[in-house]
Amino acid sequence: MRVIIAALACVLLQTVAAQRTPTISYISQEQIKDIGETVELHCSVQYAQEYPVLWIKVNKESVHEQVALSTGTALIIRDSRFALRYDTASTTYILQIKDIQETDAGFYQCRIQISVNNLISAEVELQVRRPPIISDNSTQSLVISEGQHVQLECYANGFPPPRISWRRENNAILPTGGSIYRGNMLKISSIRKDDRGTYYCIAENGVGRGARRNINVEVEFSPVITAPRPRLGQALQYDMDLECHVEAYPPPAILWLKDDIQLSNNQHYKISQFATADEYTDTTLRVITIEKRQYGEYVCRAANKLGTAETKVELFEISTPNINYPGLQWAAASRCDFLKWLYAFIGFIAVAITL
Repeated sequence: MRVIIAALACVLLQTVAAQRTPTISYISQEQIKDIGETVELHCSVQYAQEYPVLWIKVNKESVHEQVALSTGTALIIRDSRFALRYDTASTTYILQIKDIQETDAGFYQCRIQISVNNLISAEVELQVRRPPIISDNSTQSLVISEGQHVQLECYANGFPPPRISWRRENNAILPTGGSIYRGNMLKISSIRKDDRGTYYCIAENGVGRGARRNINVEVEFSPVITAPRPRLGQALQYDMDLECHVEAYPPPAILWLKDDIQLSNNQHYKISQFATADEYTDTTLRVITIEKRQYGEYVCRAANKLGTAETKVELFEISTPNINYPGLQWAAASRCDFLKWLYAFIGFIAVAITL
């Protein structure tokens, strides 16, 4: 009789168990790993003996992009980095991924497939730490006119989400103040010509050495002219150089004028220009073998699309040659060398005649 009762009880328990709804009693919490590490994802189920249990990698952005990795205790995917274990004591399916790659990041779904349209699932996200990569939609270079509003933007991908900071070349002070600014956007309300130069967008998240992008900011501005020696004196029949320094961007057209007449290279004048940088130009007007009519005011004028500027240099007559003029110093030194050579030669001749 006891045997019959026990058998009936067993059958009843099996019937109840068969009627119980399958459940997922445990799923691993979010996993954060470095590239090259190993992760194990756990999924414990109950009352699912009669149903297939699957591990699936899902794409949240596209329901059609799902990759079945395992069914039951069998691995489907052919990748030596993946392995599957089943713990009978806890009815837990353990998916192991070795040598984690960046592409392994995503959501992994544990699914009990009850019927074609009926399933029970739970998900665990695998996050893979990735070094920052600065996005292409960040500012790359900029040409802007002085006084305009400027907004430099920098965005970066990676995990954990990168932090963005800004610096200038040689740790120069930023237009916003200070040598460093944190945030995706660096705003300059009214840019000045002194703000031009290289800006560094730096993305860091503690993985790797971070990423940096150099952003060249070129500020267009109207010419600024200075004359290092606005008044120069020189004697008749000597040369003299008149100089002016021009600061402008874009590079300007530069003219020398006297009495409102544009000067050019000839037997009386020689004009030279030397660009020391994109925005700096030195220009020199050499007045050759000065005549009376060449004394007076000379105008150095520079113009670009943003404006025009000019300065004046006066050349006046003096009775004694200005030996501070480099060309005259060289000529005087040459004359001295020649006279020394001449005296030595005469002395040599005199000695030879005596002999």
